[in-house]
Amino acid sequence: MTKIINVRKKRRKRKLSNVLFDIFLYTFLILVATVTLVPFLQVLTISMSPQSVVAKSGLHLIPTKFDFSGYEKVFHYPLVWTAYLNTIIRAALGTGLSVLLYIIGAYPLSKKYLPHKKAWTLFVIFTMYFSGGLIPSYLLINNWLHLSNTIFALILPGAMSAYTVIIMRNFFESIPDSLEESAKLDGANDVTILFRIMVPLSKASIATIALWSIVYHWNEWFNCMLYMKDEDKYVLQYVLRKILLDGQTQDINMATNVVVNTETMKMATLVVSILPIIMLYPFLQKYFAKGVMVGSVKG
Repeated sequence: MTKIINVRKKRRKRKLSNVLFDIFLYTFLILVATVTLVPFLQVLTISMSPQSVVAKSGLHLIPTKFDFSGYEKVFHYPLVWTAYLNTIIRAALGTGLSVLLYIIGAYPLSKKYLPHKKAWTLFVIFTMYFSGGLIPSYLLINNWLHLSNTIFALILPGAMSAYTVIIMRNFFESIPDSLEESAKLDGANDVTILFRIMVPLSKASIATIALWSIVYHWNEWFNCMLYMKDEDKYVLQYVLRKILLDGQTQDINMATNVVVNTETMKMATLVVSILPIIMLYPFLQKYFAKGVMVGSVKG
């Protein structure tokens, strides 16, 4: 009888601890969601509010009055659309190249029969901690390769990440060797096995690294500032930076012949720049968690 009572007490303690943990976890997640959503709501509200609302101090989380003149002026500013097109081209080319390089780079590293496999893996990991630095990179791109003012200056420096190569390698290692052996018995070579068997089985990981690459290329502006000289080759995030920091809203007002509140225009430009990524993420989200987990289990 005493044992039964002790077991019941332990179960109650476990249930209580589980409840407390759930309360802590949900509270933490709500706080994280709040910290994430409040700035976004502030930006969205200011972008569609008139001067009388924007001038008031405090948070503006729900629009009380609407004024879309900021969006109107941004949409009529030619440089924004040119930069939009440049960013789309960069994201498409950069992501396609990166995914291809990750596949053909990670697949050999996943094979036990690769000569000096450990040495090659350590060489890849070494680049995660040490790099040439900004000045050597600039000299390489600008002076030696002469890629300045071309889209290749934006794509090639960030084409591969050692961390992502390791993630992709781990995923390939999780695929049973028997599939490769069966394909070789049927006469398939390594290229056929890679693109006919391994790649279709790796959709989750490929979607994950593609999302990482798209977000990187969409948000990156520093290389554009270093290497691009012509305005018609600027990417969207660099134009956004100029609008936010360099006062380029005056140029927009002059180009459209109508003066709009500076903060409204800045926030409208920010919303326009992030909408494509927000719209894309739900379609890839179902692959995201699965791709990361599968690629990170085996080391």
